[in-house]
Amino acid sequence: MNPPVARTDGFLKADGITKLFDDVTAVDDVSLNVKKGEIFALLGSSGCGKSTLLRMLAGFESPTSGSVMLDGVDITLLQPYERPINMMFQSYALFPHLSVWDNIAFGLKREGLPKAEIAERVEEMLRLVQLTALAKRKPHQLSGGQQQRVALARSLAKRPQLLLLDEPLGALDKKLREQTQFELVNIIETVGVTCVMVTHDQEEAMSMASRIAVMNQGRVLQVGTPREIYEHPNCRFVADFIGQANLFDGVLSLDEPDRCEITTPEGVIHVGHGVAGTPGMALAVAVRPEKINMAKSRPVAAHNLFMGTVREVAYFGSYSTFIVDMSNGKSVKITDSNTARQDLTGITWNDVVYFWWSDSSAVTLSL
Repeated sequence: MNPPVARTDGFLKADGITKLFDDVTAVDDVSLNVKKGEIFALLGSSGCGKSTLLRMLAGFESPTSGSVMLDGVDITLLQPYERPINMMFQSYALFPHLSVWDNIAFGLKREGLPKAEIAERVEEMLRLVQLTALAKRKPHQLSGGQQQRVALARSLAKRPQLLLLDEPLGALDKKLREQTQFELVNIIETVGVTCVMVTHDQEEAMSMASRIAVMNQGRVLQVGTPREIYEHPNCRFVADFIGQANLFDGVLSLDEPDRCEITTPEGVIHVGHGVAGTPGMALAVAVRPEKINMAKSRPVAAHNLFMGTVREVAYFGSYSTFIVDMSNGKSVKITDSNTARQDLTGITWNDVVYFWWSDSSAVTLSL
């Protein structure tokens, strides 16, 4: 094979990547540009193509069309062992008969590095993941979080240019997963390695990644920071998939540069931005549950004011969720932060309530 040809593009660039399995399109014309040193998440539900895309970056699958470049070098046709990339799997794939020390050293030994250099790197990784005291233990003697750190140390020991994580916290229980998210990010940022991770857990992506690509049916629908994805979704799927959203379908009835109005079956909704559309065009309005205010008494001079009856109330500790049914059968979810130990709203099942939101709290989405 000829040596890779140097390019001048971004650090990791996938250009028009497509993968067909017989007549099924698993990944459909995906282009991405990942910056050096960032943690980039591929987020989507099962079967959306994110793991297939990750395997093509690693070299375990060959794209049907398109190219992959890393640090200006075309690696599309390189075998996995020829790429300066390491991948950590959800199962961790630790060798059960080897100690923590030997698991981390395994790849370095395969590369034929001098014993002194291997020892130096292993000790460095053990310190990094805070497992020096457990170096002689076998994987079955470790907790799930400790096994995850061993797998990460083994992946980083070879000093890859790119680290790929496939559902890195999927094997951990919820509480340990939340604790480990920040720990994992700190380790990756300390090393300075560029990282692409796959997850179906939106909270995991939002807390760990500097940017997120939301995928559905093999395509990337939106790329942005967690805040951009959450506050400014570019389509109905992203708005509904990331967090929770109340969606109101309607038509554009007024459009000015700084505001617009959408006429829906529930009433006219005022939005604090224009859409540069045409009157009568179909649009949806998305409003996050935490951006909706609610009270038993009618507020003064509120835009986007509606009424309904409380059907469900759920207490989650830091917040409470209310399901409010409108007269036309539309259900709206509203969340309220529990900032006091006592319930100050006094709102409960079957109460008739007013709810409203500001013009700046909603976003319009084309249908």
